Order: sequence, then C-alpha cells, then structure tokens
Amino acid sequence: MKSLLSILVLLISYLGFGQQIKYDEWKSEAKNNIRLLPKYGNVKKTEAQIVADNKLIADYVAQTGTRHKGSELLIKLGFDYLYKGDIKTAMYRFNQAWLLDPKNENVFWGFGAVYFTFKDFKNALTQYEEGLVLNSHSSNLITDKASVYMSKYQITNTLNDLNTAIDLFKKSLIIDSKNQNTLFKLSASYYLKKDCGNALKYYNQCLKLGGKPITTEYTNALNQLCKK
Repeated sequence: MKSLLSILVLLISYLGFGQQIKYDEWKSEAKNNIRLLPKYGNVKKTEAQIVADNKLIADYVAQTGTRHKGSELLIKLGFDYLYKGDIKTAMYRFNQAWLLDPKNENVFWGFGAVYFTFKDFKNALTQYEEGLVLNSHSSNLITDKASVYMSKYQITNTLNDLNTAIDLFKKSLIIDSKNQNTLFKLSASYYLKKDCGNALKYYNQCLKLGGKPITTEYTNALNQLCKK
C-alpha cells in the first residue's frame, strides 16, 4: 500500500515535476532575489524597479485590455512554466500577476503551487488561505489546499489529514461539480481508505466528463483493489 500511495502522490500533485533547482538553493537565492518571494517579499522597491513595474503593467493592459486580464494571462504562463519544472520563471510570472492585480485570488493559487512543489506544505497552505480570504469560493484553491492534506497523509499516515482532504474536496465539488481534477483526487482519497464504492463513484464521474487527469496506473490500481 505504501508504494501505491507514493505513486498516487506523484499522480495528484506538482510533486512529481522535474525541478531545475533544489529548495535549499531556492531559499539561499531568495535572500538576494525578491522575485522568488511572494509579493516580492513586500520589500520597498527602488525607483528604477518601480519604473520597470509601471512599464510592465502598461504593456499587459495594452495587450489584454485590463489589469485583471493581464494578471490571468501571467498566471497561466506561470503554471505553464511550473509544469515544465522551471519553478523560478513560474514564480516570476506569479509575482508579475500579483503586481497587475493584487486582489486576484489565483495569484495565491500560483504562489501556493510553488511551495507545494518543494513540499513546503506550511507555506503552501499560508498562500492558499490568503487567496481564500479574497475568494472563499475558489474551487481551485480549495482543491489544492485539500491536495496538501492528501500529500501530508503520505508522511504522517494520520487519518485526520486524509479526512480533512476529503472534506475539502467535497466542498470544492459543491462549488464546481465538473472539476475533473477534484473528482480524480477525491476518488484517489477514497482509494487510500479502501472505500471502493466512493472511489469508483468519483472515478466514473470524472471519466464521464473526459477523465483528463486519470492515468492508466491509477485505473489499474483501482481495478485491482475493487475487483470482485
């Protein structure tokens, strides 16, 4: 069961991405590079940096029409880089997205994802919580918050962590019942509890919507567990 759990964690989170920098290196570099810190570390910027920021804002507003749309574009770019394992560039884009729209909760979805990639669950949760203050009904934030608890379960083997994840996934589904990512992870959570009924229920719901996050490895593991 432990090896299967390890496989599942790789399937359900950012933790399996190839990283181009180790966390110790990241933290060391962040001492002199504010772009690696959420919201640029809230450091007072130089006049030259402010001029550069204003130019960036103007460029993206001209390109997209509004600061919010520019922020959303940068968040998408950030996740694209994160999926490629380029965590530094991802953080640069998320910070630029915050610069354009500090009230965009999805910025904190990105910040949290960076820390989640490094398995820094404490800081990941801090970022997700800050985003949820801005929008308590963000399915993406709630699902990734749940994913943190699901990943913590691999380390703690504490059922409370897994139950917290399930509760959060269900809360997210109430907001967005067609979120395939949430459905898949909820199925995986019940798989870990060896609850075939619910694992298959959410697996099939995800499958009907396209089954994009479902992998062959998970399908085989679920069929093995739930075979009659």
